[in-house]
Order: sequence, then structure tokens, then C-alpha cells
Amino acid sequence: MKYAHNRAATKPAILPGWRASVLFVAMVAGLLGLFGRGVYLQGIHNDFLQGQGNARYSRVIEVSAHRGMVRDRNGEPMAVSTPVQSVWASPLDVEATNQQVRQLAVVLQMKEFDVRRQMFDSSRDFVYLKRQIPPELAEQVKSLNVPGVSLQPEYRRYYPSGEVAAQLLGFTGQDDNGQEGLELSLQDRLSGKPGSQRVIKDRRGHIVEDVASLRAPKPGSDVILSVDSKIQYLAYRELQAAVEKHHAKAGSVVVLDARTGEVLALANYPSFNPNNRSKVKAHQMRNRAVADLFEPGSTLKPFTVAAAIENGKVHPNTLINTEHGVYTVGGRVIHDSHPEAYLTVTGVIQKSSNVGVAKMALMMEPKVMWQALSDDGFGAHTGSDFPGEAAGKLRDAKTWRPIEQATMAYGHGISVNLLQLARAYTVFTDNGELKPISLLKLDAQPAGVRVMSEQTAKSLREMLETVVSVEGTAPLAQVAGYRVGGKTGTAHKLSGAHYVNKYVASFVGFAPASAPRIIVAVMIDEPSGKEYYGGQVAAPVFSQIVGATLHMLNVPNDAPMDNVITPPADFIREEA
Repeated sequence: MKYAHNRAATKPAILPGWRASVLFVAMVAGLLGLFGRGVYLQGIHNDFLQGQGNARYSRVIEVSAHRGMVRDRNGEPMAVSTPVQSVWASPLDVEATNQQVRQLAVVLQMKEFDVRRQMFDSSRDFVYLKRQIPPELAEQVKSLNVPGVSLQPEYRRYYPSGEVAAQLLGFTGQDDNGQEGLELSLQDRLSGKPGSQRVIKDRRGHIVEDVASLRAPKPGSDVILSVDSKIQYLAYRELQAAVEKHHAKAGSVVVLDARTGEVLALANYPSFNPNNRSKVKAHQMRNRAVADLFEPGSTLKPFTVAAAIENGKVHPNTLINTEHGVYTVGGRVIHDSHPEAYLTVTGVIQKSSNVGVAKMALMMEPKVMWQALSDDGFGAHTGSDFPGEAAGKLRDAKTWRPIEQATMAYGHGISVNLLQLARAYTVFTDNGELKPISLLKLDAQPAGVRVMSEQTAKSLREMLETVVSVEGTAPLAQVAGYRVGGKTGTAHKLSGAHYVNKYVASFVGFAPASAPRIIVAVMIDEPSGKEYYGGQVAAPVFSQIVGATLHMLNVPNDAPMDNVITPPADFIREEA
């Protein structure tokens, strides 16, 4: 009985047949449901899966546009864009070991902490690790094969002339947009419009497929400057030599085409290398020729004399009582460095007599003199459209006292920039017309604005030629084989409301005097030592630049090659 009971207890249970059928039907239905769902998502309503896939592997990347090239008037490149690589990361996709992070930091020359912080910043979808690295570093980054870290092609600006034209050209930022100089003022013409492209990337961040070009990049336009790179180099070289020789604070040079107003050269020293700005100081980047204002001193005298002639007060041979170099106006005394009893109007320019030009200024009503100086372009922008250009200062004539009108006649109480001063001399070289300034190459000679008669302009050219004779203040401005004319200037600098024993030495002139082709303006800021007069410091720079430039331009000689007369070794003849 016991045996029979145990046997009955171990007998397997038999399931009803209908339960097996139900289980089979359920399994078939499940498979059909999955199949139907798959067909629905893949073929009918695939937006969801497509969106999820795109979110993980599809990216829209920017395609950089090529910035236009800047060339000089002869087609020589002055600013070009070269291809470089930038390193970026997608923090959500980054899978990097500690060793890879350390290696990446070494290659990018960054702190490991900074690299790690940016790579794993989950709040951001995209982050640059390092912009515009050279090709050899880009290859090292690529060889590390860090998932989520990629390279992006970009462009970096390169300036073949380096520091020679740095303040003129300016520079671009990491986004290849102009930040200073002509790169900034010509931004709309030079900059292209970036494009965009949709790509598929694998889990390591590598592009595996170009899906579509959403917008093609549009390259920027090339620009042809009025500048001649050879003359620019010459001007910079001579300026640098003069600043260093006289231990000056700084200096600037402007070279204009006297017929068109085109800027052939614009140089400043000290300068900087725009290709490597890691240690550049702010004062090195300033374009002093357009941004810095100074009192022009005696370089303004020709304009006062021209106004007096135009208004019928004097003519070139009128005799002026120069009071033996001492003249009192409103209780203030005006001095001449080299006293004379009488000088003709031409002699006043040649000897740079403060007394003589002050007397001519006081022959005119203040508003008449103001209008003449305003017509010559003082107190207004040159029209160069250069960023940061200063307009200068020409006070309203209603505020002038007699002593202020007298001192303004020889360049005190008025401020200019060097480009403005150079432009003003076009009224003498272009027969009484003030030329507009252009930093771009012109196809035709522009029309000027007449501000004085041809005869007055011709008379002033002849007077300014006497300045470079051995009897004048600037014999060191003479040029072998060419007649030249110009005017020296030596002005005390203002500190607060007082003049101090610091000087601005300048010279502005033109050549050949028989048919002016170029105007050269030189300004040396704070020359130190025994030599600080414009005739000693700035005139020799003018001579060197003019001689070489006229030969470069193949301008025929208008004087014998032995026309230079050397002044005495102890030559010092200059206005105070």
C-alpha cells in the first residue's frame, strides 16, 4: 500500500490541450505585432527613429569662407588667408582616458585641467579646445584618436610684410573678422559668408559621410590698395633708422601721390608683428599717422601766407618788418630764432619767421583766416575712412584772441594728424585744389576742390623751394637730381595746459618741384639729444625717401645730379 501511494504521488500532471493553443496564438500575435510596429516605424512613420539617429550621429557643421586677399597697387600680396585646423570636442560624445587627456594637453600646449574641464562640460554640445593650430600639431591631435574630439578646417590671416605695414593693414581675430586697420574698415568687402553642411559622424566623432551641402560658402572679394609695398618698406626703414638714431619716442611717415591723393606708403615706428601678437603692447598697434594729434608748428606757415596772398594783403615780394625777431601781441612776446629787421614774404617762409607770419595773420579778420584753414582740410577728417582717425582741432574763430590768431599762424593752438597735414599740401602741388585721400588704388585721377588760385599755389611752391637751400631751414632735405620744396616744423609739446621741453620735429615737402609727383610728410615724436629741430631730424628722412621713391617710379630728373649743396657742419637754422 505504501509503495502504491508513492507511485501515485510522482505521476506528472497533464495540461489541457487548449492552454497550449492559447500560448501558441499569443506568441504568433506578439511576433506579428513587433513586425507591424517595425514596418510602421521604418516605412510609414519613420520621423521618430530618424530624429533619434540624427540626434546621436548627424551634425550640421560650418564651412569657413575664404577671406579676400589684400594686394598692393602692383599686385603683391599684403594679407592672405592660409588654411589651418581648429580642435573641437562634443562633450556628450567624448570617451577619453586620462592618458589621452594628458597627451592632448601637451600637444595643444594647454593645462590638463583646462582641457579636461572643456572636454567633459556636459552642458555644452560643442566646444573649441584650440583655434588655428599649425598642420604639424593637427596631425598629432589626429593621431591620438580621441573619441569625440575632431578637427575643423579654418583660415588664418598671414601678413608677408610683417611689422612694415602692421598698423596700416591691422589684423583679424580668430574668427577671421577684421579687428583693426584696413582689415576692419574693409570688412564688408573682404569677408566671405560661411556655408554649412550636414554630416554623419561615428561614435568617435569622425565624419563618415557628407549628407548634404545646406549652404555653399561665399568667398570674400580681393582688394587692391593704393600702397606700393616697396615704397612702404623704404618709408618704414628710413623712419626706424631716424627714431633709433635720435632716441625718439615714435615717428610716422606718409607718402602721397601728389596728382591723385593716393596713399603710396603709411608707416609707423615702433611697430609689431601682426603674425604673432602674443606680446604686443597697445601703443605699438596705434596708427599714429591718423590717430595721433600734434601741433604742426611751422609746417602750417605756408597756409597762413597763402591766405594772406589770396585776400590781397601781401604778395611774394612784399617787405615785412620782422622787428629784429621780437614782436608783442596782447602783452605776449613772439620771438624769431634768427632775428631779421625786414624780410620779404618769400623770406618769411625761407627763414621761418614767426614774427613775419604772425603779422600777416593779423592783417586778416579771424573768420577769413579760419575759413582758409578750414578749406585746406584742417579740423576735418581726410575722408580715408580709416578706423580711429582723429579730425584734429580748429577752434571757432569767434573765440580767437589776437595772440591766439598770431600763434595759430605758425601752428600753435591747432592740432592735426600727419595724414591730414600731408593732404593739405596737395593744394600747393595740384595748383590750388585739395585732393581727396584714397587708400585704394584709383583708376582715374579724382577731381579736387579748389581752395586757392593757381597763381597763389605756384607762388607758394616757389617759396617752399627756397626752404631747402643753404639759406633756408632745411638744406638737409635736398635730393640729388631733383628740385624739391617743403617746410620744416619744430613744436613744443603740450602737457596738460602747459608747453614742456619736449618736441615734435616734422617736415612736409614735395618733388619734383617742377611738376610734383609725390608728397612726403615726416613726423618724429620727442627726439632727444642735441638734435631735435625738424630740419635736422625729419628733413634727412624726407630726402632719403624722396630720392629712392622717385627712382622707383622712374620720374625724370629736373635738376643736375650735383645740385646738392652741403650745409656747414654746425648747421642749425630753425624756428623756435
